[in-house]
Amino acid sequence: MTEAPLAIEASGVCFTYQEGTQALTDVDFRVKAGEFVAMLASNGSGKTTLIRVLIGLLKPQKGVVSIAGRDIRRIPPRELYQRVGLVFQNPNDQLFAATVEEDVAFGPRNLDLPEEEVQRRVSLALTSVAAADLRHRAIHHLSFGEQKRVAMAGVLAMSPSILILDEPTSGLDPAGEEKMMRLLNRLNREQGITVILATHLVDMLPLFADRIYVLNRGRVLSHGCAEEVFGDYDMLHKAGLRLPYISTLLSEMKRYDGVPINGLPLTVGEARKRLMELIPEDLIKRMETDLGVTGRNP
Repeated sequence: MTEAPLAIEASGVCFTYQEGTQALTDVDFRVKAGEFVAMLASNGSGKTTLIRVLIGLLKPQKGVVSIAGRDIRRIPPRELYQRVGLVFQNPNDQLFAATVEEDVAFGPRNLDLPEEEVQRRVSLALTSVAAADLRHRAIHHLSFGEQKRVAMAGVLAMSPSILILDEPTSGLDPAGEEKMMRLLNRLNREQGITVILATHLVDMLPLFADRIYVLNRGRVLSHGCAEEVFGDYDMLHKAGLRLPYISTLLSEMKRYDGVPINGLPLTVGEARKRLMELIPEDLIKRMETDLGVTGRNP
């Protein structure tokens, strides 16, 4: 099987602000085409600076950023912003038109596309984020969650192959967080868009992220799959992060109660499987008979 090419790469990137704050130090960051990659970090870790470097809004004093193998400095801005889309943490930093349709259409119109193609892209983008019914709404009448989805639609209307998001679940309630993460997962799995998001939301990442980068004080502390990252307790503590709640619960049960749980479950589904393994087979059969269900099915 052929390995996917790199969609975006930062090599040895350093960035220091004019007042002297060193935000990034020798950062290496690589994402393959079609991956779902998360930057997991607490506040002040440098993740927003790294995002702005990856999109070309900030130029590093050292190091190179490449998009599909091309130095970002040699990609014309017009082409760059068609290939890489950025969704800001606060939708108010992105939305500016009077209506949803006008806002989403702004980017495609500035590409001098025929109006028919503009409208087609608006329809597809709004449908992709489950916001087709908001098309004729005024921006100021939208809820915060709706504003986030419309801001994303405006980026998707440019047909980017890479989507970068800064704290996309910030300000949303738990139901909104899950809805946003499932939306991003669908864009990634069904449309093949490479997704990169900066977040501190540890509980959902094991469900969606192919790989996770942990940033702390401008450096990459660790990167790998969820099992590798969350299995390093000392590193997580150093970064000011925690385990997913379900992992914390089962870890405590194993440590203090002696429950012989195999491995470190990171999701509710994994935890259920591990706990079911500890239940005697005859008890499971009685449960199935009494409840009329198959206990080992998800």
